Amino acid sequence: MQASKNDVWVGLFVLLGAAALVFLALQSANLLSLSFEPTYKVTARFDNIGGLKPKAAVKSAGVVVGRVEAISFDDKTFQATVHMALEKRYAFPKDSSLKILTSGLLGDQYIGIEAGADEANLAEGDRITATQSAVVLENLIGQFLYSKAEEGGSAAAPAP
Repeated sequence: MQASKNDVWVGLFVLLGAAALVFLALQSANLLSLSFEPTYKVTARFDNIGGLKPKAAVKSAGVVVGRVEAISFDDKTFQATVHMALEKRYAFPKDSSLKILTSGLLGDQYIGIEAGADEANLAEGDRITATQSAVVLENLIGQFLYSKAEEGGSAAAPAP
């Protein structure tokens, strides 16, 4: 009888450990966000969102103030429309601006929000128009190589 009682406790302990590992894996992969704060929804359009994904953080001054809910493509303007849910306890002016930033050199992308100076605050359904697209590392490398090739080409030209 004693052995079966210990088996139950060991099994329960193993199940709790497995549940904790699954929870941590989902949290670290940004697939699970436990926030019970009321939110308001805003949208923004970007020319290029890079590797931004749904559930990505929306941060201001390094603090998570919301999450990306969905991303869609507008075939009339050829831009990406990003739908965000911002926590109601954080009120941002209507003229706030958004940038797509990267955590570290090759980390996850998130949206950074910079507060503006307008008297009126963002409300449910508003669209933020001041946006800056993601910096794509491949484009930067291409521009650098192209500029270096042009410098080399003009420097290597023989003088008459």
